[in-house]
Amino acid sequence: MSAARLRRAAGVLAAAAVVLLLLPLQSRAAEVWQAFPQFTIDPAQVPGYPAGGESVKYRIFDSLGNPVGAVFGAFATNPLKVVEVPPAPGAYKLESWVLDADGNELTRVSTTLRFDDLAPSPPGAVAPAGWLRGEEVALLDLQPPAAPLPLSGLRGYAISIDRGTAVHPCASPAICTEEETDLAADASLDQIPLGTLPQGATYARVVAISGSGVPSPVSTATFRVDSTAPSISLSGIPDGWRNRPVTVSATATDPLSGMAAAGPGGPITAISVDGGAATMSLGDTAATLVSGSGVHEIDASARDAAGNPGETDSPAGLVRIDEDPPEVAFARSQDPAEPERIEAAVSDRLSGPSPTAGSISVRLAGTRDRYEELPTRVAAGRLVAHWDSDSYPPGKYEFLATGFDVAGNAAPGTDRDRGGRMVLVNPLKAPVSLTTKVSDGRFSGRLRRVGGGGLAGQRVAIVESFAGGADPSRRTTMRTTDASGAFSLRLAPGPSRDVLAHFAGTPTLTRSDGATAHLGIATGLRLRASTATAAIGGRPVVFSGRVRARGAKRAVRGLPVELQFRYRGAGWRGFRTVEADRRGRFRYAYRFSDDDSRGIRFQFRAHVKGREGWPYEPGTSRPVSVTGR
Repeated sequence: MSAARLRRAAGVLAAAAVVLLLLPLQSRAAEVWQAFPQFTIDPAQVPGYPAGGESVKYRIFDSLGNPVGAVFGAFATNPLKVVEVPPAPGAYKLESWVLDADGNELTRVSTTLRFDDLAPSPPGAVAPAGWLRGEEVALLDLQPPAAPLPLSGLRGYAISIDRGTAVHPCASPAICTEEETDLAADASLDQIPLGTLPQGATYARVVAISGSGVPSPVSTATFRVDSTAPSISLSGIPDGWRNRPVTVSATATDPLSGMAAAGPGGPITAISVDGGAATMSLGDTAATLVSGSGVHEIDASARDAAGNPGETDSPAGLVRIDEDPPEVAFARSQDPAEPERIEAAVSDRLSGPSPTAGSISVRLAGTRDRYEELPTRVAAGRLVAHWDSDSYPPGKYEFLATGFDVAGNAAPGTDRDRGGRMVLVNPLKAPVSLTTKVSDGRFSGRLRRVGGGGLAGQRVAIVESFAGGADPSRRTTMRTTDASGAFSLRLAPGPSRDVLAHFAGTPTLTRSDGATAHLGIATGLRLRASTATAAIGGRPVVFSGRVRARGAKRAVRGLPVELQFRYRGAGWRGFRTVEADRRGRFRYAYRFSDDDSRGIRFQFRAHVKGREGWPYEPGTSRPVSVTGR
């Protein structure tokens, strides 16, 4: 391929427009072969122009001297200009002579007509195996076409380059001109430079050209060019800190030549830590173990199948490892204003203290009991817990603080900041006593230090827990102690209840409960009769009444009420049981029918024994009198 054609092909690599060239009959010297059986001859030379010539005779002979076809002729004044040889390739001899008017031969000449329309076999066209880098010159290796060659021999080769449009090396696929012959037949065919090629696949198409210009079938060599470095990504780099070694991998990808392992000369991926010796692997992945406390820089590089090198920006990633536990210590002393506040400090030189994890626990000192974890708040490198010392019996208690760093390392702490075990003696706060009593519907009491005076200005909760069925079931009333520590509450009417005074304590005073007082409240009843005298056999006496149900309205409906009677010298006996309605009312009509009742004064009363869910004690109404007549 001519230098000019190579430059144009490599620069453009586009399909050239195919020009259909209508070839005229060619006039050639005797040694020139042509691919068409029609030959143009020059009458001035074949047969020439002797004086007196009247006619011209022609005859064609094959390469063995045998005549081909009959003699043919023309007038000397109009000799032949075109002669056609047989369609079989060969070197034909055209003999012509001139006759005068009497048929005498004046002159005889001959010339060779070389015809060959056979194509040679395709040449071998080989591109380098694998991929080329973008700056590499593409070298094409050619191999001559296989024997036998056409009669006309081999003129040379024509080459074209395209990106997949299959452009023929010659303008016409039927014939190649001298100008389209890029390499002579005797040129060196090894490593023909095609220049640098664009990225991707480029096709070099080659034909061998016979001596008559007939091209062979096209041979194609495919060049693959990769001018882009591989891209590299890292995996396994954790977010934040870790407390153990980490495996980090580098993976290289390349869309063209690829990263498939192909031995030491093929693709390679490498990864290094802190600028140290790289770990190299054949193919697209390399991994390394990162260990040791500190911040480690990760770098990676790769080489694709074409040999393009690639590397990450430095550093490609950071691995943070903290394998050392934090330091944990309790506060030097307790705050006198908040002795139950237990506080410990957590420090760590690398990842820092955890903002979320940590705990403080407690157990009886000198034992192997399991530590009991306290509710702990974690904030700004500190663990803060509240020890409800009132819930623990007297004694010595030891504490354990467990601190964490951001990486997840844990460390225990049992000592104070300046040494010494973290041990507290309970009671931690000043003990108090609470005494109470109930008198004439008033609940009262006194709060004071143990072995000391009354505690003024303290809030005491008086809790009334009502019997089942009461509404509400519980009531709490707050009272503040006076200067002597005393307090009192007038108890409101209502169901039976237990009454308890409770002091919740303060940061410096223990909590305390007084003795529970039980108030059993009898059921309140009222009964009346419709008349004070009753005629024997006459109209019935109507007994009616009501159960007082303060605080028990939901429980009074259906409550059994027993009606009882007695007379002088006899005890109370029941004669009828009725039920209260939802308002606590009841009613019963009784007829006196026994003559023995005449003149007898009877007493009647209502009695409620109670039932499950009734929040009052048994109760009886005041009696009413009825005399029979």
